[in-house]
Parts: sequence; structure tokens; C-alpha cells
Amino acid sequence: MNDFINVLNSYIKRNILMVTVVLISFGIFLLVFSLYILPLEAVVYSILLTSVFILLVGIVDFINFYKKHLILDKLKNSITISDFVFANSKDLIEKDYQELISIIDKKRAEIISDKDNAYNDMLDYYTIWAHQIKTPIAAMRLLLQSEQSNTNIELLEQLFKVEQYVEMVLQYLRMENMHSDLLIKRYLLDDIIKQSVRKYLKLFIRKKIKLSYEELNYKVLTDEKWFGFVIEQILSNSLKYTNEGEILIYMDKNMPETLVIEDTGIGIEKEDLPRISERGFTGYNGRLYKKSTGIGLYLCKRILNNLSHTITIESQVGKGTKVKIGLDVTDIRVE
Repeated sequence: MNDFINVLNSYIKRNILMVTVVLISFGIFLLVFSLYILPLEAVVYSILLTSVFILLVGIVDFINFYKKHLILDKLKNSITISDFVFANSKDLIEKDYQELISIIDKKRAEIISDKDNAYNDMLDYYTIWAHQIKTPIAAMRLLLQSEQSNTNIELLEQLFKVEQYVEMVLQYLRMENMHSDLLIKRYLLDDIIKQSVRKYLKLFIRKKIKLSYEELNYKVLTDEKWFGFVIEQILSNSLKYTNEGEILIYMDKNMPETLVIEDTGIGIEKEDLPRISERGFTGYNGRLYKKSTGIGLYLCKRILNNLSHTITIESQVGKGTKVKIGLDVTDIRVE
């Protein structure tokens, strides 16, 4: 009903000039009839017939107007389709507008196609690059491991960081097609955590950071590879911003479905917390220590959303950070 009233108001506004002309014309006729002192019955009868005729024409025109509105309203819901068909044009100006819109839509489709092709080319290039770069990294690792020295140990640590960034690039590229790469099963959470901790074991030892972790004995419905990447990113951040103290991994006693990774690092500024998972956002500490890329937590947030998990971050500057991962899932199907 509201739609009909809106259309009626729009129709009246569209034809306000014509309505004004008709009313003025009636006024002129009445003035002329009164000057000639014609019989009132003839005047009323002629006005009545004219009014009925104009009303019928207006009703027919409004029906056509309303039908055209329905066609265009339906068209708005399928605007992504390039070969849409307009309602019949009423006049030359309307036809010109339709042709103009068709030309713009065609150009839009061409631009989107060009951008898609360019994006796919870029995606293919960086995917190939990320895989190819692993070969020289592996070769460099073997060369550095062949001779034990403080310099080589330092270089191995930097090489490990390069491997992390390459892995982050690969995960970022795979993100668009993540759903086709998922294998959802129930995994033992301890196995995923141990695998991630093992990867950073040397960094724990080198920085003399204590790891507080006991068996969790919890099975999580997730994808092992993607969830493991999230754990690795969180551990990497904790190690990056913790110079002394410990990193704790445990299940939240108040929320048994929640995994907590806590550190005693430098913490995060309170005003940065709401934006910490935005792409490219580094925050005060990231800018101060020049260590943050603004991508890691963004990837974690997106991956966990796709896995139907949640992530919340609590932090105090100078005291540390708690990353809480909600493991309970409600809308994911086991395969």
C-alpha cells in the first residue's frame, strides 16, 4: 500500500505541470462562460464531461506508469545481469536515457572483466612466486645449517621470518577460495597446538620465553591447516612483542569452549583494540617497533569467521595480551 501511495505521489509530481494547465484551462472556460452569461446547466455539463474524460485518460496513464515502475523495480534486483530489458520508452528523451544506461552498463561490464583478468593474472603470478621462492629458502637453510656459528644462527632466524611472510602471502592468496580448500573434521586440539609450538621452539629458547602449556584433551571441529595457521600467527605475535616472561596456552575456565593464548608482552593500546583486526592497521606499538604488517590478525579474523569460530582480544599496556578463540561452532557441516 505504501508503495502504491509513493508511486501516486510521484506520478502527481511528474505531471504537476499538466495538472496546472488543466486547472487554468477550466478557469479560463468558466470565466468566458460567465462573461457570455451562458446557462449554468450547459456549463456544468460540459465541465463534468471534460472532467470524466480527463480522469479516464489520467487513470489509464497512471496504470501504464505503475506497470513501468514495477518492471523497473524488478529490474533493480537483477541489475548484475547485463542483458536486461527496459520497459517500453514513452518518448524520445526516455529512450535516450535507456540507451545511455545501456552504454554505461556495457562499459562497466568491460571494466569489470578487465579488472578480473588483471586480478587473476596477478594472483597466478604471486602464487607461482610464493611457491618458487621456497626452493632458494630451503637451499639457504641447508647451507646455513652446514656450519654452526652465531652469524648463521642469526641468519637462520631471519630466514625463518622470511618463510613466515611467504606462508602469509600464500594464505592471503588462498583466502578468496578458502571454502573449497576446507576439510572439516574433529581434531585433537593438542595436536594442532603442539605442531605450531614446535615450529617456534627455537625462538622460545633464543628469547628465553617460558611456555606454560598442559594437555587440553579437547576435540575441536575445524580445519587443521587453516586453524593451525591462526595459532601460528598468534604465537608469532606473542613472541614478537614479548621480551621476557612467559606465554600461556589454556582453556578458559569461565568459558570451557574458549582457547586462550596469553603473553606477558608489551600489550596493546586501549584505543587500538577495536581496530586491531582491520587489514593494514598496525596500531601504536606496530608503528613504534616497526614490526607489524597489519595483515596477521586480519587473516586470523577472516579465517576464524569462515571456520565459524570467534576471536576476541584483551590487553593492557605493559602487562600483556590475551587472545581468546571461541571453538564452539553452530553453522558448519562435518565432511
